[in-house]
Amino acid sequence: MINWLQKEWSNLASKYTKDDHLVGALWFDIEKNYSESVRHYHNLKHIYNMLIQSEKIKNLIEDFEMLQFSIWYHDIVYRPTRKDNEEKSALSAKNSLRKFSFDEKRIECVNDLIISTKKHELILYENNDNAYMLDLDLSILGTDWDVYKKYVENIRKEYKIYPNFMYNPGRKKVLQQFLNREALYFSEEFSIKYENQARENIERELERL
Repeated sequence: MINWLQKEWSNLASKYTKDDHLVGALWFDIEKNYSESVRHYHNLKHIYNMLIQSEKIKNLIEDFEMLQFSIWYHDIVYRPTRKDNEEKSALSAKNSLRKFSFDEKRIECVNDLIISTKKHELILYENNDNAYMLDLDLSILGTDWDVYKKYVENIRKEYKIYPNFMYNPGRKKVLQQFLNREALYFSEEFSIKYENQARENIERELERL
């Protein structure tokens, strides 16, 4: 997986710079951040899964490379105890992309796509790229129960500094907010594929908390 990710990053980044050292340095930064010991779910496997799924809907994406950069950077800063991870991740993306020959308007769109994952609400409406970004990020919710259960366990590990009496109410609140939505997924494709299973999984998790 790591070799595949490194190759994918190199292929993408090399479209916007001829500086191999820069490409390698940014990869090192990505790998280092996503491999931090606190990360049990928000790690390179999460990025891998999103990138793999994005390839399957590539023809539906208006700006596929912009979406890819957003996936790479959307969780590059992750501290379970902080509430500004998305803002810091977006800033990291902007700082990195400005080292490339990458249009400033597209950089701002990457920023917005990352920020949209904070509350999982649409920010950009010109096309469906924001919808697909959010749906890719939450696709784990609609997987089969065994996969979902492992995801729940990994999220709990990331918040292990909090005892159950602190963690459980917060987790319940997040899950209930998702259930209260008219739809968990914004695109028709993901809604058809994942919506029903996601709701079943969330309700099952709530019963166990």
